[in-house]
Amino acid sequence: MKNLSRNGLLFSSDNIKIVMQEDPQPEKFSRLHMIESRASFSLLFLLSPNIKLEANDCETKFLFRKNQYILHYSSQESTAELWTESQEALKYFQIQINYQYIFNLIDPESSKENADILENMIRNNYIFLHQRTPPYMTVEMHMILNELISYSKKGMVQRLFVEAKIIKLLILIFEQFNEKNTIQTEPGTSFVIKKFIDENYHKNIRAEDIGKLTGINQNKIRKEFKAQYQMTVSDYISELRMLKAKKMIIDKGIMIKEIAIECGYEYVQNFTRAFKKKFGVSPEKLRNG
Repeated sequence: MKNLSRNGLLFSSDNIKIVMQEDPQPEKFSRLHMIESRASFSLLFLLSPNIKLEANDCETKFLFRKNQYILHYSSQESTAELWTESQEALKYFQIQINYQYIFNLIDPESSKENADILENMIRNNYIFLHQRTPPYMTVEMHMILNELISYSKKGMVQRLFVEAKIIKLLILIFEQFNEKNTIQTEPGTSFVIKKFIDENYHKNIRAEDIGKLTGINQNKIRKEFKAQYQMTVSDYISELRMLKAKKMIIDKGIMIKEIAIECGYEYVQNFTRAFKKKFGVSPEKLRNG
């Protein structure tokens, strides 16, 4: 996510605070401190690899891979220290939402399902997927973060925009965790492949590569994926890349070549060809109107 470049406080209201943090001068042992408010939910997206986190209110240390996230409830104000032993910039995106806002949004008294959702949030059941590892961000989550960072309007319009995007993020999280019940009862090859593509579409991957990395026969990958999603693996990868490219193209501060690389194209000519095939115009023409 090379276009995530803004740093510090991005948005603040009575109910929500959004912070983007990146160590501007990463060294071998880069460290940042994160604050969680009292009675608040914190959506934390880890945007650089091998981030270690230790909260002051517990002795457990966590190790996060790039693009993992957690949804954490803190009953009291607390601080956490994040650090990395690599020389890559330590980078994270944090959304803090106060408890009463979430309570009013979910309205747990309206149904048992809603009450269960809030209970799971308070008990921090949305930290680990399949009780093993923090979940990975999906393509849609990446795009929402980019939209939150690049949004330039202020005032009421910005507040409504931010709240709408946060609601969408919560929906995506609930859906992602609900899918774990399906994967336990089905063979789930197509789901596993879709998840892998969602997390790696920006790389130069093919069905053969997916087969080698997941240990699943590439013919099975092609057959089951198309049966489940009515499109080929390569078409799905292309759809995700073009969806991201169209979102990025409106930012004139990003070079076309950078967008191509960010969307998984080694050569800008291949990116331009795919973009024109999808949208009927070249990236430059769409950008310049």
